[in-house]
Amino acid sequence: MSIDVLIPESVDAAAEAYGDGRDVTVVGGGTIVVQLMTQGWLRPTRALMLSKAGLSYVRKSGSAVTVGAMTPVTDVADLFAPLGPCAANVGDNEIRAQATVGGNLCAPTPPEHPSGDLQGPLLALDASVRSTGAGGESTETVEEFLTHRDARLVLDLSFEEPVAGAFAALDRPHAHHPTALAVSAVKAGDGSIRLAATGAGPTAIRLSSAEAAADDPEAAGQAALADADLQDDALASAWYRERMLPLLVQRVLNEIKEV
Repeated sequence: MSIDVLIPESVDAAAEAYGDGRDVTVVGGGTIVVQLMTQGWLRPTRALMLSKAGLSYVRKSGSAVTVGAMTPVTDVADLFAPLGPCAANVGDNEIRAQATVGGNLCAPTPPEHPSGDLQGPLLALDASVRSTGAGGESTETVEEFLTHRDARLVLDLSFEEPVAGAFAALDRPHAHHPTALAVSAVKAGDGSIRLAATGAGPTAIRLSSAEAAADDPEAAGQAALADADLQDDALASAWYRERMLPLLVQRVLNEIKEV
């Protein structure tokens, strides 16, 4: 089967090539998509390569940060928690240098396990996603974007530096594995707390019940179980995740309470 490869050299050209997204597979760094193609899970007829589209940047203006979709994961690893520590926990040095922020956000959910480690901290940061596709360009929250991420082309993400942030994940012996379970926490300027988890559902999820009990980390940890959709997969069992999720929630809440 032949693949039509498209290599746009500007943002406008990338948007035009993507169109409404039908029959287009977007290739960022390729660390997830190429593996899924090799396994036969994806069978693209048109591949949109974004390496020359001008979408790699990290721009800061005061507390506001904007990250281009093609920015390598390693370029955000030195940012504030929870995004920086999460990015530093992705794969190994080679993977972080090749993988992209947009590609990680849009990671499809393969049958074996969830992927897309950066979804959690971006969700906790209440990041806005600027994308294009059917209907043209739009901006929406990460929470909204994740519901149709396979039908949009990410251009960039924007978020505010929080008053405090924290990230905690299960340690895995093999660096190339996606994170089995992780929790991100953010304290905003108004004192509100946002919590999100990866590995607790097909995509990252908000832990709204835990947020409501954030003043009591132990109670919040138990409340988080009501938000989760825990499953067995190649990385961990639902049983193990059920026991570890409350502990990770407690850990991040105790950390941001110290700030």
